[in-house]
Amino acid sequence: MDIFHIDSTQAVQLQDIPSALSSGFLWLDATHDEVAADVNAWRDAVERATGVHIYDLHLSDAVNLAHPSYFDATQDYALMVFRKLALTADKADTEESKRRIPPALSKLDTKPVTFLLMENALVTVHAPNSRTIEAQRARLIEYRNKREGATYANRLPASPEELMLRLLNAMVDQYLALRQPLTAQIDRWQRALLNPRSLFNDWTALLDARIELRKLDQLSEGQHDAVQELRDYLVDNHIGGDGRAKDMLLVRANDVMEHIARVLNHARRLESTIESAVQIHFSAMAHRTSEIMRTLTVITALFMPLTLITGIFGMNFTDMPLR
Repeated sequence: MDIFHIDSTQAVQLQDIPSALSSGFLWLDATHDEVAADVNAWRDAVERATGVHIYDLHLSDAVNLAHPSYFDATQDYALMVFRKLALTADKADTEESKRRIPPALSKLDTKPVTFLLMENALVTVHAPNSRTIEAQRARLIEYRNKREGATYANRLPASPEELMLRLLNAMVDQYLALRQPLTAQIDRWQRALLNPRSLFNDWTALLDARIELRKLDQLSEGQHDAVQELRDYLVDNHIGGDGRAKDMLLVRANDVMEHIARVLNHARRLESTIESAVQIHFSAMAHRTSEIMRTLTVITALFMPLTLITGIFGMNFTDMPLR
């Protein structure tokens, strides 16, 4: 478990749990493997650092890799599980590899990140090699105070709530980055479906894409509900008389919710676009079939008199008519 002490001037990685905090707050960061290796020892370490005891059910939630996005609160802390995009793993031996999922949709592999929000500490549990967590840690360590004459400088998070919202915002932005490749893939399928000169045979990939988009829809709904409950928790439990700090937290929470809503709406639009393209495809096929039948009907009508005459004169007559 990595321990960071963050205050208004710097962020320092500590080698051991501090005995007391005079200012700032702690960020305790661990991976699922570290927690699962010795759950009780990890809980005891968190309790020594924060003075807060984690309940057994929440402890099991923290190591459950299949847990959906979820929020819960106690008198001492708040728990939030948020599913984020994970690094694309090798799926050569998995069932996913047998499905013809497009490259953009194959990136929708998710892993849970557990946040334990306390008064003077934030505890995170995540999968190894989390790019979002590593990027945030690097920014904290490389923080520089704004020098005289500088036009811009990063600001350290002023509270565990702000750090948590920064991490959530970065995780949601990964989903927003998928919009362009997903849209490009759907556009290619639309052109292929409506191309009269070629036969569309990629129905398996199209069905798999619709399934993945439905998963993204459900995933975003769970994320939105969890962040909504977090926002309500921040409104009801913000401690201190600094109204500006509370307003800043609400702005960040609303921004995260707005980003999730954009992902949700985009997934629904893409799913609707696929269904519309399939309907137009079959409508176009029905129209082409109708045109072919019309041509065959005209040809049949033209040759029907000849067929009638041929049939009449092909019969056996004692006296041939018109002879």
